[in-house]
Amino acid sequence: MANHSQFGFQDASSPIMEELVEFHDHALMVALAICSLVLYLLALMLMEKLSSNTVDAQEVELVWTILPAIVLIMLALPSLQILYMMDEIDEPDLTLKAIGHQWYWSYEYTDFKDLAFDSYMVPTPDLPLGNFRLLEVDHRIVIPMESPIRVIVTADDVLHSWAVPSLGVKTDAIPGRLNQTSFIATRPGIFYGQCSEICGANHSFMPIVVESAPLNHFENWSSLLSS
Repeated sequence: MANHSQFGFQDASSPIMEELVEFHDHALMVALAICSLVLYLLALMLMEKLSSNTVDAQEVELVWTILPAIVLIMLALPSLQILYMMDEIDEPDLTLKAIGHQWYWSYEYTDFKDLAFDSYMVPTPDLPLGNFRLLEVDHRIVIPMESPIRVIVTADDVLHSWAVPSLGVKTDAIPGRLNQTSFIATRPGIFYGQCSEICGANHSFMPIVVESAPLNHFENWSSLLSS
């Protein structure tokens, strides 16, 4: 999860998030190269090492037409690849339905008969020592690690957004509409997220907690809750 004074992303815990972090670094290097070139040309102009009397320069016009096109292609190709990866949903091992309410989430494990629960934020006075304020919930989502998970997202009242940054997931929850996303948690852990669409007075009190665990732990948990 995020730390104080952190400038980078949270640790990637899914293949999609790893791709997003790599694309961010790639785009940052391209932007740095452009800024360096512009600053270099400005310095040359200030030192009067560039002539301002040039009227016609076909070569320069050719360069400043082709070079930006190459830069845009360098940014567009990996971006499109990631967009297609985010929309691609293979055969999931588990399907989870997330429903946004004012101001809590409810979850249904559609592969199980009676596995559904509401997830509310734990109020600060009831928070155990060492837990995170405004991020802990009374019922966590538990998923098996290294398994494709499909999440169907909708809302009961107003717009919400189901987001877990470490997993590279952010999907709008719209009343009357089903959106879907997928991810694979590559390691065990507890990942925190929040509603990412302003949905009313208690918008900031809608945390999301995903616990990724080995398959046998998930099976024990699901059998305990559905029994």
